[in-house]
Amino acid sequence: MPSLQTALPPELANNAIRLYRECLRRAKYIGHKQHNTALVVDMVRQQFKKHMHETDPEKIQKLKDDAARGLINHILYESEKLSGRKFSKSS
Repeated sequence: MPSLQTALPPELANNAIRLYRECLRRAKYIGHKQHNTALVVDMVRQQFKKHMHETDPEKIQKLKDDAARGLINHILYESEKLSGRKFSKSS
């Protein structure tokens, strides 16, 4: 299965620290809108800390793909809200 990270800029997708920072930025944005910033940011931090010492390259790639998927989904969601246009197919 191809990596989802190709949808993100390479400088973000290939660097776990930059991916973490972008996830935190999105968490702060979502938390601010829903008035639960601390909770959402803490959830992101916990997930990254939980897997901080992972050494298996396949597992690391899967974790990075999952983070990328979350970012992409949020970007699409916000784009749909702003434009009023659907980018994804509804089931």
